[in-house]
Amino acid sequence: MNRFAKFAWGVLIYNIAVVVWGAYVRASKSGAGCGDHWPDCNGEIIPQAPTLKTIVEFTHRTTSGLAGVLVIVLLVWAFRAFAKGHIVRLTAVFSLIFIVIEGLIGAVLVKKGLVAENDSLARALVISIHLVNTLILLAVLALTAWWATTQKTISAPLRLAGNMKSTLILGACLIGVILLSATGAITALGATLFPVNSLAEGLARDLAPKHFLESLIWIHPVAAVFFGLFLTFCVVLIGSVRKSPAVTLMAKFQIGLVIFQLVLGGVNLLLHAPVWLQLVHLLFANLVWVNLVLFTAAVLEAQKTSIPARETPQPELATALQ
Repeated sequence: MNRFAKFAWGVLIYNIAVVVWGAYVRASKSGAGCGDHWPDCNGEIIPQAPTLKTIVEFTHRTTSGLAGVLVIVLLVWAFRAFAKGHIVRLTAVFSLIFIVIEGLIGAVLVKKGLVAENDSLARALVISIHLVNTLILLAVLALTAWWATTQKTISAPLRLAGNMKSTLILGACLIGVILLSATGAITALGATLFPVNSLAEGLARDLAPKHFLESLIWIHPVAAVFFGLFLTFCVVLIGSVRKSPAVTLMAKFQIGLVIFQLVLGGVNLLLHAPVWLQLVHLLFANLVWVNLVLFTAAVLEAQKTSIPARETPQPELATALQ
């Protein structure tokens, strides 16, 4: 692996850590730790005599700013290390675009007061948009690292011609994860603003919600179960007709991550969403997303292969994506 690829993987890992810390800012209600000031904190570049919530928010801003610097370095390095027309240059450009948007959305949250105890519809909408942008950012960072590792030539890595069914199925899976994650962000917000002390209390609120955030809490866990089964089926199906070491390995990881994430979600409900478990749940949600993005790339790079009849009682599976 070349030095640029190692750096790109490091930038991806660092950004995932920043995303998880951002969730802690929300869960600890520290989003107003710097007041409505941005990019300064309470009117200061470095806050003096800060409170704990100010430290949490200021730390998030600092680590987010460093993430932006790292992406700028990534972009400059990509243009120096790869020839004109190489796919890594393009993904590096998109990485910068989406991390700038990430910062701007964060500024809107702060300047409009959509933090801490704010329970408005506007906050729910903006954090959903924030979440979608975050996932796109992680996707392009992951693809930058992946193609820096695997693509040695300028040729387009994805073979869309003749892969339309695989593209549509995996596209549906990617969109499904985005929508599911958006409901998860709203559920996490509801759990933060309207915590419950028992499963019975949670069920009672689901049946007679007093706030729109409470009425939406049940959507994410129910959708997660059904979509988890759908995603697992798609991965098994596509993995069976696209044979390569990368596809096989990522398919196994994807199934394992989905199962583990469903278990984490169930435990999260039973324990009434403690902050530490929310962060672990989010971390693995990001891993599910990144692995699915890379699985999609690997599938569309791989050649079709037929499955011998003795390996499956349903020969049509071998030709379903032909």
